[in-house]
Amino acid sequence: MHRVSLLRLRPHALNKPLHICLRTSLRTTAKPSLSVPLLSALGFTHVDKKKAVRIGSREVPATPSEIEYAETHVKSKYTIVRICQAIVRFLDDWLLEPIMTIRRLAHILVLFIPVASTVPIIFFGQKVENDDTAGTIWWYDFLATQMERAGPTFIKLAQWVASRTDLFPLALCARLSKLHSNVDPHPFSYTKQVLEEAFGRPLDQVFSDLDPVPLGVGAIAQVYKARLRPGVLLDHPEEKFTLQENIITSDSVQTLDRDGNSVVLHTAVAIKVLHPKARQIVQRDLIIMNYCAKILTLIPTIQWLSLPDEVRVFGEMMKEQLDLRGEAHNLQRFNQHFKDSLNVKIPKPLLAFTTKDMLMEEYERGIPLDVFLKQASWAREFDVQGVFDHKIADIGLNAFLHMLIFYNFVHADLHPGNIMVEFYKPSAHHPLRSAWSKLIGKEVKDDGELAVNRVLAVKDDPTALQRELEQLQLEGYSPRLVFIDTGLVNELNQVNRRNFLDLFQAIAQFDGYKTGELMVERCKSPELVIHPDVFALRMQNLIIGLKQNTFHLGAVKIGNLLHETMNMVRSHHVRLEGDFVNIVVSIMLLEGIGRQLNPDLDLLKNSLPVLRDYSIKEGGKKALENMKDPQLNSGHWIKVWIFLELRNYLGRNTRDEEWLQLCDILCPNN
Repeated sequence: MHRVSLLRLRPHALNKPLHICLRTSLRTTAKPSLSVPLLSALGFTHVDKKKAVRIGSREVPATPSEIEYAETHVKSKYTIVRICQAIVRFLDDWLLEPIMTIRRLAHILVLFIPVASTVPIIFFGQKVENDDTAGTIWWYDFLATQMERAGPTFIKLAQWVASRTDLFPLALCARLSKLHSNVDPHPFSYTKQVLEEAFGRPLDQVFSDLDPVPLGVGAIAQVYKARLRPGVLLDHPEEKFTLQENIITSDSVQTLDRDGNSVVLHTAVAIKVLHPKARQIVQRDLIIMNYCAKILTLIPTIQWLSLPDEVRVFGEMMKEQLDLRGEAHNLQRFNQHFKDSLNVKIPKPLLAFTTKDMLMEEYERGIPLDVFLKQASWAREFDVQGVFDHKIADIGLNAFLHMLIFYNFVHADLHPGNIMVEFYKPSAHHPLRSAWSKLIGKEVKDDGELAVNRVLAVKDDPTALQRELEQLQLEGYSPRLVFIDTGLVNELNQVNRRNFLDLFQAIAQFDGYKTGELMVERCKSPELVIHPDVFALRMQNLIIGLKQNTFHLGAVKIGNLLHETMNMVRSHHVRLEGDFVNIVVSIMLLEGIGRQLNPDLDLLKNSLPVLRDYSIKEGGKKALENMKDPQLNSGHWIKVWIFLELRNYLGRNTRDEEWLQLCDILCPNN
């Protein structure tokens, strides 16, 4: 066992490569301690002058546990050892891996040759769904079943395909979106090995409790709940502050830090561990997919899809998910964005304890959003007023709009399974109360977790749940949304952000033809678009129909509009950027969830307060400069805000006939 002697680390040594530092700083000891992957948590912030790591297609700052001592930095001083290692790598890369890839290919062929051979069935049967025949629907179901059997990579591929409604039929996307991994959990012995290798000590010295039964099992990883020993956090000041709290909960421990000060630490953590050999399996599947995509591209009718490019994009996405450091940094950024919000919470990551194979984050106990969606459906059926439904819908939509407009950093997987609901008392978080509690030396307690337990106890009884929610409202509780599983995010580049803003603005201005022209001009392959003029005219007709049937802002259903737009994009082969489409799909999904809670939810109307805040944040002079410069993005948001404010005001203060006339004056169709 090795331990770093901090006393022997000189300031000038921190800028040297790791293997030089280790040569002078490692000494053997019998006392258990953190292993080399956690050296930077003890002071190694400059490791081989490395400031960032590449994860998929992007770079993120290096985490304190970035050091991969055995793999990258340290070379054996014995030539014979290096030669043996090179031989092993050569045999693995050029003999074992090709054999395993061919074996995997054989398995995939067994699964998908029946799918290919049954393609003719799509021409049989009556049209039953979205102009698709009964045979087509059967074939979609068969394809989905086989993809589920093919394993984690193909399940992820199916979920990715489901998000690309601009490329694939809606009925197929609907079926693939419902796929879930049926992966068996890997044994706890493997998890124990990963954790002990990372910490360099037995688990009972790191955790006071670790449940060996996973909370959940995904396609590429599984999650456990554990409790860190307070001493582990106190040994790492940066993580002590990460999990330090002002309010005591059942997951908190009150203790003394190294300076003798009383601190409250949140010791409950969630640990995500990659499945064994997940990277090798995914890599083999990506190689096979790439070859298949090149072969399919030879078919003229699907050349516009550019399948090799899409496989490359999917591969980058998978690589990001296979490196858990990326998700940790996403959590960190979301926490920075919503640090001042009481009604939105993101679990805090523990960067010092995160590696490529293991992610450790704050554990959050919440109520699945599905509980409230089912309750809202029950309330409408029995004509009962929902309790927190409208508030939850508004919080979720407001959070999404902040991600999109303020930060351009959007959670890319916002389905109900990744959203939980907690409860809190606003009075417990009031600054004056916190200051008074510190003054008298008494910690503030928030029984929000008790409220969560009360709701979970009756979640299967709609009548009892309704009574419990009404009681919580009387007791002064408010809902808080918790967003989890941030492995995938969307960041629009300047071109895609501009395209999205133009689409958003054109919807507000009822200018459909311009929208169609811009989408064709800025798509990835304008020369492959079928009848671009017809596409622009169809967009114009879609927007005109919206204008003629909508007098007030509250009636605009953005989800329906974007749904029809994706249909036209697919039929005219307007190939959009994946990030752009993911934002559109997120909007449709989130508005659909919101309307289940509040049927009158209006995305455009809800965007007004966010746009107001954004315009104030930009500042007067800067905002005017941005409006004059078409290359800057913020000015476009402010233009959209001004126009929506005008429409909202006129919609409230004019009759329907006058409103139509004003729309024609403000937004002529020619």
